[in-house]
Amino acid sequence: MSSSSISGTGLGSVTYVATDKDYFKKRQLKRTAGAFGLWAIGVSAVISGDFSGWNGGIAQAGWGGFLIAAIVVYVMYVLMLNSISEMASAMPHTGGAYSFARAAMGPWGGFFTGLAETVEYVMTAATIVYFSSAYADAILSDLTGFSLTGAGYQWVWWLVIYAIFVTLNWVGAETSFRFAQIVSIAALAIVAFFGVSAVFSGSVDFASLFDIAPTAGNNAFLPFGVGAIFFAMPFAMWLFLGIEQLPLAAEEVRDPERNIPKSSRLCIFTLGISALVVVFLNPSVMGAAALSGSDEPLLDGFRAVLPSNLAAVLSAFALIGLLASVQGITFAYGRNLYSLSRAGYYPAFLSLTGKKKTPYWGLVVGAVIGFAALFIIAYGGEGAGSVVLNIAVWGAVLAYLLQMVSYVLLRRNMPNIKRPFVSRFGVPGAVIAGLLSFAIFVAVLLNPDYRLAVYVMVGIYVAATVFFALYGRKHLVLSPEEEFAASGGTAAYKTHD
Repeated sequence: MSSSSISGTGLGSVTYVATDKDYFKKRQLKRTAGAFGLWAIGVSAVISGDFSGWNGGIAQAGWGGFLIAAIVVYVMYVLMLNSISEMASAMPHTGGAYSFARAAMGPWGGFFTGLAETVEYVMTAATIVYFSSAYADAILSDLTGFSLTGAGYQWVWWLVIYAIFVTLNWVGAETSFRFAQIVSIAALAIVAFFGVSAVFSGSVDFASLFDIAPTAGNNAFLPFGVGAIFFAMPFAMWLFLGIEQLPLAAEEVRDPERNIPKSSRLCIFTLGISALVVVFLNPSVMGAAALSGSDEPLLDGFRAVLPSNLAAVLSAFALIGLLASVQGITFAYGRNLYSLSRAGYYPAFLSLTGKKKTPYWGLVVGAVIGFAALFIIAYGGEGAGSVVLNIAVWGAVLAYLLQMVSYVLLRRNMPNIKRPFVSRFGVPGAVIAGLLSFAIFVAVLLNPDYRLAVYVMVGIYVAATVFFALYGRKHLVLSPEEEFAASGGTAAYKTHD
């Protein structure tokens, strides 16, 4: 099915337009990676969660409550990744979540799901840039006594970090995958080194996991009660958030039908082990109360177990963990914007790839939006990192919920499409993962700390819906994702090479 054959034809309240013969030639990607490279992109996207962000869950529910929340969230990700892997094997398109929802729920479902993932990845990148800048500034202050943040120039860190990683992802997917391999291994080594250092330092005190004074009627394990577990779950997500991005590399990885499921399983196992190290040992050397409010918990952990001069040097290596995730998430938002733009949901220029076969405009625009969000929040209020993190989490759980709905609908409505990988948990696993995603979604709505994030998300969706209703839905393009969906799953997969 060619785009010109149904030019101007409305399908499900949308219209596909004709494109010139060079449209897809200007929007090509290149297959450069195997299972190991894909595993590295997944780990790199998530590993910063071991370094910053997760510990806010201890402030919400105490260490015991957070531990329960983390276990529940881990189960959610295992179930969800199996469902996503099945859909990705059937639809190996760069669109990922948008592609699944487009096939299951039509153009509007695809648009809302793709938008949620855009918000997730662009805001996650901004969050990690924020925490990276905190680490970098702390290291600079330890070594020289000078602080850019203290001088009011934290934005310089943001600008430098974005510039480096946009450039790195611009120069080619092969470079992106290779760098991800290096930094993922290095970041995991840092986590392992911290664990060994903590154990042999003699500073581990598991009693300090319960040093938060319980409120009336509660105990040291659950100092704020069982209900607080609900509010700790969004922070527990930070240990795994971003791992679901692997389908976005479908057109840049060899044998995606096999390698996406394989790499997803290996990623969640790897990240589960690293999460155990930080969740048990980081607060045990510092105390749960002290750790709960830290912007750089692993760095503070190093300071607690190593001599001050050595801690300053090693914390520079700890920064690798955050920079690894800047790399992985920059890759993700670039491909998300690329796929939605290629299909006409977003402005077409965002999917241009050029000689390097990378979506350079998507990378730049995502960075500009993230930088602007950090700048506005940081200098217009307080707590830039936590507010942007909250927006990222809400975008993520909305995307998760819609993907699990898509899985159930695809199993029912397209039972005969080829599925090289089939989830061992089937529809029940997707339903459980969807319900857990919905629970976190509600937790975000009910928690007053997320109020600004909710308002921002509602504003984004209102503006985007108006744009799509008035313009976007009338200018769609038959990209691979759209061809598959418009044909009911019968069109052969192709990438318009």
